[in-house]
Amino acid sequence: MQLKKLAQGWKLFLLANVGVIFYSNAAVAAESIVLKYTIIQMTVPVIELETFAQTGQLSPGLELLLGTAKQNPERFRQAMIKPVKVNQKFLDRALNSQPGEMILDQIGQVIHTPSGGKDREALRSALVLSASQDNEITLLEMIRNYPTAEIHVEGDRLVEAYGKIASLAGQLNGVSEKLQDVLNKIRLPKL
Repeated sequence: MQLKKLAQGWKLFLLANVGVIFYSNAAVAAESIVLKYTIIQMTVPVIELETFAQTGQLSPGLELLLGTAKQNPERFRQAMIKPVKVNQKFLDRALNSQPGEMILDQIGQVIHTPSGGKDREALRSALVLSASQDNEITLLEMIRNYPTAEIHVEGDRLVEAYGKIASLAGQLNGVSEKLQDVLNKIRLPKL
């Protein structure tokens, strides 16, 4: 009898750990977004944002939220899908510098984890991962790549966050071009 109870206990223990492992792996990317507009707040599945971005069709929840917050849906959509070109390698280096961390902290006031902790690391990860395929970033892609199951977004400051990302990308692209010019000038002529 004791042996049977011990075997059942081990089965429960193993099943619980397998569940934790699968749950942990599933939470690698954002599944839902908590959009906040001043005192209005709603949790929306990321899939609804993706559908809206692709089709322009608002889900009832998103329509209610944007309407109540008096937000222009098309402006919101454009902020979500407008790409920012940035070299992924430069982005990674820049975000690991002191000025990059300051920018991450500013963006982290708009796009952040539920607890507000480790925002810098989460944002860095989401931005670099978003740029890794095509050297472009969109807010929707960044949200999709955010490394927590839930992400909080201050909706009334979303366009501001996009502006900070675009500004950073512009600065990085300028540095990249200047560096390439310098490298071209210091190359020795062929003999």
